[in-house]
Amino acid sequence: MQNTRLNRLTDAIAEQTGQWLRNPWRRISVMVICFLFGTFLGVAISTIAGQEANWDISVAFMVLVVTEIISWLAYRNVGRKTKNPLWLDSLNALKIGVNYSFFLLAFLLGS
Repeated sequence: MQNTRLNRLTDAIAEQTGQWLRNPWRRISVMVICFLFGTFLGVAISTIAGQEANWDISVAFMVLVVTEIISWLAYRNVGRKTKNPLWLDSLNALKIGVNYSFFLLAFLLGS
């Protein structure tokens, strides 16, 4: 690509954001926000799918497939010493929050 002002500006913003997120406390805060958003998303998915009774099986299958894909991506490098990128850790935290909210709602409903 050409080295335009817009390209330089977006590259500089991406670099500054990356340096800002290298701080461990900021990384943890992003992970906690993703976990909490995952719990909200899980409640929203179960509520929306519960309104239409014929969507339950389809939504459960889609959530299962997405969960397994995220787990495969996040845990495929367990033996290596490299750290996962922030977007993958955030996606994993979102997945954990969704699963947590599903279990919590199942316990609340007694099913």
